[in-house]
This record gives sequence, C-alpha cells and structure tokens, in this order.
Amino acid sequence: QVQLVESGGGLVQAGGSLRLSCAASGRTFSNYAMGWFRQAPGKEREFVAAISWSGVTTRYADSVKGRFTISRDNAKNTVYLQMNSLKPEDMAAYYCAAYRSYDSILYATARIYNYWGQGTQVTVSS
Repeated sequence: QVQLVESGGGLVQAGGSLRLSCAASGRTFSNYAMGWFRQAPGKEREFVAAISWSGVTTRYADSVKGRFTISRDNAKNTVYLQMNSLKPEDMAAYYCAAYRSYDSILYATARIYNYWGQGTQVTVSS
C-alpha cells in the first residue's frame, strides 16, 4: 500500500501562484510514477500532470502547459505541483495519485493509478 497526503491548497487571486505537495509513505517511492488530477464540482476528474519514477520524464495537460510544473524529490518521498498564473478555471480539488512503474511511459488515464490521496482544494478568485 501507498499512502498519499496532499497539502498546499488554498485561496489565491487570479494570476497568483500555489505549490502543492504530496507526501508518500508505505512503499519505495521511487518505484512509482506520480500524477496530479483535479476535479471541479459537477465535472469529471481530469489529468493535470505526471512525472516518471526517476523524475526525468514529465507530461502535462494542454490546459496547464507553461504554467504548471511537476517535480519530485525521491529522498523526501514527495511530489510537487508548482502552479503559476492561476486562472479561475483552475479552481478544483487537486488529487495526487501513484502507480507502480517500470519505465518512463506516463499515463493521463485515472484508472491506471492505483493509489490516491484525499485531495486539497484550490480556489482561484477573479
């Protein structure tokens, strides 16, 4: 089992920045690819970003490219999501997720991810 705990959400004005963190425990963190997803009220959960187990490979949704950056620190068992130039449409609950990975292929499909955190709310005021 992998336990994931997100933090760093909050209220920010449009154009502002937030950094989300996801602390992992339970298994060898570096064996897992990590992803961030988000879900707004009344909408389906959508992919935001993913990072390979090594941190070398990343993948982003088109809607956040150039504004969000995913990174990881395997020594700290933590993955981050730096969010800049936030827009009202970025407002959602953000979830950290993980799947056991043996290569650098990254998936944007939620069903691939075996482990999920409880989420952290990001609110963007216009």
